[in-house]
Amino acid sequence: MSWDCGLKYMFSMSPALQQGSMCILQDKEDLSRLEMFQRLAKDSYRFLQKHSKGPEKTNTPQSDEAVRVCLRERGRDVLLLRSMSSDQPALSASTRGGGRTEARNRRYVVVSGTPEKILEHLLTDLMLDDDQGTTQDTDALLDDFLLTYPVFMSASDLCQALLGHYCTKRQRGKDDRKEVLGRKQKVVHLVVQWITLCKDFLREEDHVKLFLQTLYRCMLDDLYEHPVLEKDLRELQNLYHIQRRHTVDDYSPHRKNKGFSHQLSLKENGLQSRGPQNEVLCHVYVTMDSYLSMRAHAEVIAQELLQTVAERMDFAAEELALVAVSYPGGRLLLQPQDRVYADSLRPVGRLHVCRKDLGDILNPFKGDSELQQRTVRMLTLNTWDVAVALTNFDWTIFESIHEQQLVYFTFSRHASGSHTVALELLLQRCNEVQLWVMTEVLLCPVLCKRVQLIKKFIKIAAHCKAQRNLNCLFAIIMGLNTAAVSRLTQTWEKIPGKFKRLFSELEMITDPSFNHKAYRESFKKMKAPKIPFLPLLLKDMTFIHEGNKTFHDNLVNFEKLHMIADTVRLIRQCHSDHMGNCIIQKSSTEVRVYTDYLHIIDNQQTLFELSHRLEPRP
Repeated sequence: MSWDCGLKYMFSMSPALQQGSMCILQDKEDLSRLEMFQRLAKDSYRFLQKHSKGPEKTNTPQSDEAVRVCLRERGRDVLLLRSMSSDQPALSASTRGGGRTEARNRRYVVVSGTPEKILEHLLTDLMLDDDQGTTQDTDALLDDFLLTYPVFMSASDLCQALLGHYCTKRQRGKDDRKEVLGRKQKVVHLVVQWITLCKDFLREEDHVKLFLQTLYRCMLDDLYEHPVLEKDLRELQNLYHIQRRHTVDDYSPHRKNKGFSHQLSLKENGLQSRGPQNEVLCHVYVTMDSYLSMRAHAEVIAQELLQTVAERMDFAAEELALVAVSYPGGRLLLQPQDRVYADSLRPVGRLHVCRKDLGDILNPFKGDSELQQRTVRMLTLNTWDVAVALTNFDWTIFESIHEQQLVYFTFSRHASGSHTVALELLLQRCNEVQLWVMTEVLLCPVLCKRVQLIKKFIKIAAHCKAQRNLNCLFAIIMGLNTAAVSRLTQTWEKIPGKFKRLFSELEMITDPSFNHKAYRESFKKMKAPKIPFLPLLLKDMTFIHEGNKTFHDNLVNFEKLHMIADTVRLIRQCHSDHMGNCIIQKSSTEVRVYTDYLHIIDNQQTLFELSHRLEPRP
């Protein structure tokens, strides 16, 4: 049977259906995989071959552009797929393919489509194990969809669509009954994967809670007809800690579901991440140009901050006061029990600590003798302990960063910053470590001690590399490479050759040449867990975002979203610890206090003035 005759025989339609939807097949291979096409045929879709205007097909393999499937509804494209055979390279090195091997010799990957059709294809393409009823591995399309759906679909829209797929009933025979059961299992599996992947964003959301409760009740109804759902029901119950308080009557197929109709009227309330969302890097200015940086919880009160600043700066807390200065110029003296970040105090431009008796801003560094005493304290700290403390600080933030935070940060889909709190904290910490390095060096008035200080920072950077913290490594090297520090020629001339060579080796890792090739190769060789240089990761995502349209002809450009998902999966790889490597180590209390509360000068003009004071221009 020829290709044309065989296709017409398998997908013959009555004339009444000619005005319906249309699907164009651009390739005549893969008649062995008809699951999706058979389902579309039942929904009155029409399949046609797109004849090539070129010469006869030869043995030369077709390009990817020629192997495509287009689905149309009511005269417009709604889904575009690309056929990928087993001899083609995988789309992602990190993709974890799932299902039976023989069925994956030819697969259809999403190129673009409407959100509803992408989800429908995902459920159709999802492959379940015949014996267990669950997938053996997470499918690449499923992972890409769950990581990037906020770009084109709200969480409540996804809940409604999933409920619609689960509750649709089309039972006309034994085969249809089996198909309905399979679809329900696929929906439940997708929900389980969704909650598992995005639990930090979704656990506290009321509309997601209502969706899960509604789905749970629907599954209770279906147990009477599909007892095999008992295992899926138990998995959903354990995952979301749903309390099962139902009797045998709940299994009755006649019990009405009151939650479903209410769910369809829900609107998006916005996602809120858990983890470090209640933490901030608090800046308390101790001079006009410098501040003390510390990590504090959002409910912190003025007395707690004053006590911390007093201990760090060797002042009596009773002598100090905390003043909130707003951007318009208003000043508010905070009482000991006032919440620093209360809504009534926003926006807080700056927090200043002052002396109660004088009302002047605190200045803990007045003379050279005090500066020398401060430098001696830093020089007594063990470099490995300092690197451990810096890495532990970074890791506590980094391990709470979810892959989706990078998606929200790149696309800026929501105005609320609650989606990217941990990510922004670590970016801020990287910038502050760089300023801290500059501050420590430029506040050291004695040449020989300044040389020792730079040697210490070079060793700390090397230890950070050994501890797989490249985010902090970059911050330290960039701090030493800033113009205000690098211009200190008299200081750098006295750095021993061994340390200069070590600094050059570390500097090469931060070299941006050839798209940061040295960094990428070095980072790739490191075992997980590890902390990447986040600004570069965000730069890669911005490059993908700005260089590719998110929508093509009102269809979601899923090829772009696949590239985005493949990039953010690096966070998951950095978090994983399959070999038992541990990044958290013990550090002394003294060192931890010193690194957790960094004194920083953030005024570039002040930093250059300090630099020229140490080594004036010739």
